[in-house]
Order: sequence, then C-alpha cells, then structure tokens
Amino acid sequence: MSFFINFTPDLVVESPGRINLIGEHTDYNLGFVLPTAIDKKITLKLRKNNSSNCNVYSLDNEKSVTFSLDKIEPSKQSWENYILGVLHEIQLLTDKLSGFDCVLNSSLPIGSGLSSSAALECGLAFGLNELFNLGLSKTQIVNLSRAAEHNYVGTKCGIMDQYASVMSKSGYVIKLDCRSLASEYIPLNLGDYKLLLLNTNISHSLADSEYNTRLQECLTGVEAMKTLYPYVASLRDADQEMLTAVKDTISTTVFNRCNYIIEENDRVLKASEALTQGDLTSFGVLMYGSHDGLQHKYEVSCPELDFMVEYSRTKEFILGSRMMGGGFGGCTINLIHKDAIENYITEVASAYKTKFNIELDAYIAMPDHGTMLKTL
Repeated sequence: MSFFINFTPDLVVESPGRINLIGEHTDYNLGFVLPTAIDKKITLKLRKNNSSNCNVYSLDNEKSVTFSLDKIEPSKQSWENYILGVLHEIQLLTDKLSGFDCVLNSSLPIGSGLSSSAALECGLAFGLNELFNLGLSKTQIVNLSRAAEHNYVGTKCGIMDQYASVMSKSGYVIKLDCRSLASEYIPLNLGDYKLLLLNTNISHSLADSEYNTRLQECLTGVEAMKTLYPYVASLRDADQEMLTAVKDTISTTVFNRCNYIIEENDRVLKASEALTQGDLTSFGVLMYGSHDGLQHKYEVSCPELDFMVEYSRTKEFILGSRMMGGGFGGCTINLIHKDAIENYITEVASAYKTKFNIELDAYIAMPDHGTMLKTL
C-alpha cells in the first residue's frame, strides 16, 4: 500500500496479549479470573491522514483494508471485523474520530490462547483515543473492545481478555471479579519457578461454535436454578447445593458445565490466596484441577493439550499445568523450575512430535504492563 512506504507515525501503541493463570470460561459467567498481560505484544503505528478514509496494513499476514468512516459495516473477512467493530463502537460514543493510517505487527502467535484479538481491539481503541483526543477512559476502552467482539466478530466473550490487556501492571496478576469489575493486584512472586507456555500449534475449528454453545448450556443451568432460587442471575450466584437441587431437571451435560464453573470460581479464590502466601505447591495442584475440569466436565480440551498436561504430571520440577484459553488447541501453561526449562522443552517437544507429528513452540511468559504508548 502506498501509505506504508516511508511510514512515519504520529504515535505508536504496544498492546499485550495475556495469560490467565487460572479461571477459564468463568468470565462470561460473571465469575473470577486471574490474568495478566505478558511481554508479547501487537504494535500499532498510527497517524492522521486528514480524510474520512482509514487504511490498515498488517505486516504479519501482508493484508490490508481500506474503508470509509461514513460506512462502517461488518466484513466477510474475519480479521477486519476486529478493526471495524472497534470503530463502530467508538462512533457510538463520540463524533471526533477522523481518517487514519495504521500499520500492525505482532509477536503474538495467532490461535495460541494469548488473546491476540483483544490486544488488537484494545490497542486500536487506545491509540485512536490518544490520536484524536477522544477522552475515553480505560474502562470505556475495555468495554467498547469487548462490545466490538460481541457485535462484529460474533463471539460472546467475557471481559477478562480486554481488561487484562489494558489494566495489567508489570509483576502482578489481577484477581478480577467479572461481575463488578472490582480488581486486586496480587504480586506474582514465583521464586525459582517460571511460567512456560507450550503451544500445540493446532486450532480445531470447533472453538468458535462451541464457545457460544457452552455459554448457552450455562444459561440453561441458570434458568433451571432460577425456578428454586429466583436471585440466581448467573452461575456466579450459584453453589453446588443449588445445582444439585435441579440435577433431575437438566441434562447431564448442562449439569457438568455448571458444576465445572462453580468449582473453577472456587479454585480462583483458593489460587489467589495461595499466591498471596507464596504457596506454589498448592497453586500447582489447583492448576491440574482446572485442567481436569476443562477436559472432563466442560469438554473444551483436545488430545494434544491433554497429552502435554499428562506428560508434565510425572515431572517433580513442574508444580502445575493446564490448558489455557478457549480450548480445542492453543497453549498449556506450566509452572516449572527455571533450571529444568531448557531440557524439558527438548524432551516434551520430541515426545509431542512422535505422538502427533506436529512441532511444538515454547515461550516464557513474563507478566508485563497493559496497553500503553511507546516512546518514539
């Protein structure tokens, strides 16, 4: 694209991906999560172009899109909808938006469960807010970015990914209440341990459709419990006793989905306490419990993820492991002793290649700050 040649930006934004230590699929059920941004980011270079046209170019996939602010509507190209959705939501809040050029590049592997979509949404919203002095708060940026994914992408995600991308602080994880958005920063003191991400390099096509199916299954369980407990507005309000009371009126599948969410919310609270006390052994046990629930009750895992979690269980230098993200592919997150990382990556990659004939990618995930301007 012509605007990409000798591109000189007015500003540069770094927008991070995120990891979630524990609390998977609880966010859209208004429960608790424990995420943080990481040191892998999308970089957005932005400048005004004094028109009503917008030009966006992605260095990573060498794709571009041009459109007019006068006619924002969903695209048949899925990646474009993350951009178009953000612009649509901003236009609902302000008329100050004008034409711009944007160049994107990313160190976030797509489909890895590190939430590259939220990084793109939040980074673009943050950058446009700065570029045009829109006066949007960080909370508004979080909410409009999620709305973009709901309304243009069609994924009814919770608030966690966008919140972590914008609000994170280096060296901390966020205990986030997805109902009230109350949050607490918990220092992540891992001592001699690191967080190792192992990417399956697969992304099963089930993920998008099954995501919304899980949401509906959870809502079905909520409606059943409402008949006895009218104040149950989400699974956040439910406990095991309430769920057991309606067990005979719902399918085994719906029961298992709800059972997992209720248990996972409890695991997040226990995990927060374990991290606060520096009890990494207990935290690791909770990570394994989370994976077991995701595999057997919520059924969003896959053979590749299960293989890697099972492989880790016999290693005394790994305290915990689980799948991370929406499921059906992506990464496992592993709490591993720093001295064992290099040899373990070689070993598990070889075993994985032998089993599935797929190469494994590995990353050390360091907690980092949220979306911010980069000094030019």
